[in-house]
Amino acid sequence: MGPDSQASDEDIALFREAVGTVRPVRPDVLPIERPRPEPIPVQARLETQRVLQESLSRRPEDDEVETGEELLYSAPGVGPEVLRRLRRGQLSMQGRLDLHGMSVPEAKDAVARFLYTSRSRGLRSVLIIHGKGLGSHQKRPVLKGKLNQWLARRAEVLAFCSARGVDGGTGAVYVLLRR
Repeated sequence: MGPDSQASDEDIALFREAVGTVRPVRPDVLPIERPRPEPIPVQARLETQRVLQESLSRRPEDDEVETGEELLYSAPGVGPEVLRRLRRGQLSMQGRLDLHGMSVPEAKDAVARFLYTSRSRGLRSVLIIHGKGLGSHQKRPVLKGKLNQWLARRAEVLAFCSARGVDGGTGAVYVLLRR
């Protein structure tokens, strides 16, 4: 049978015989159930936003670091053995930056340039000397606290820690960079 042909009476009778008795389906017999939407954790979202906003609006004086305090940071995934070797000064320092005498804006710019240059040259471990703050106006380490914040926020930094005494102690940091 082609698309233009009509069914004969005989075809219709055969079809009805094959199908048998039929009755219409009432729409209210088969209710359509829609899946419920996932609950929205409104309070959890608000708390996350509050914590994020608070972390972004912290004042520098909230993060003061004392002269003798050791700095230590490692990004997720850095193994304890790598961090242990860094802390012991067992990694060869391939670059060095001295921030003595720089203002905070100068130091921030110098650190950013140094990290970029070091990474582009393929260096893995570098030393940054920030000083102990003995020459600062307040006789406190201003750059130490700032450097702690800057390094922890940099994607290319895998880990950092205060250096051993021979390399500057708590006045310097060893920094491990991503490949």
